Amino acid sequence: MPLKSEGISKLRAFTYGALSGIVEPIGAIITILLTNMITPILPYILSFAAGAMIYVVVEELIPESQAGKHSNIGTVGVAIGFVVMMILDVALG
Repeated sequence: MPLKSEGISKLRAFTYGALSGIVEPIGAIITILLTNMITPILPYILSFAAGAMIYVVVEELIPESQAGKHSNIGTVGVAIGFVVMMILDVALG
């Protein structure tokens, strides 16, 4: 839709969208083929992905939530969410 709104034809916008998504099945096939090698390092890979997600939240979303009258709600919400996540991790472990 952003490409279409910029004046690119429907077919070309669809083609760009399809080409940008083609890496996902390729990555899945490579991962399936290398499962025996990836399994031992999987916790580290997932930890890195989780850290990247937390970084994006802290870097992008929290500063946006700090603007305005109730500036501490975003920070308190992240802290409560993290505590809940850790409790669930330990409880369901």
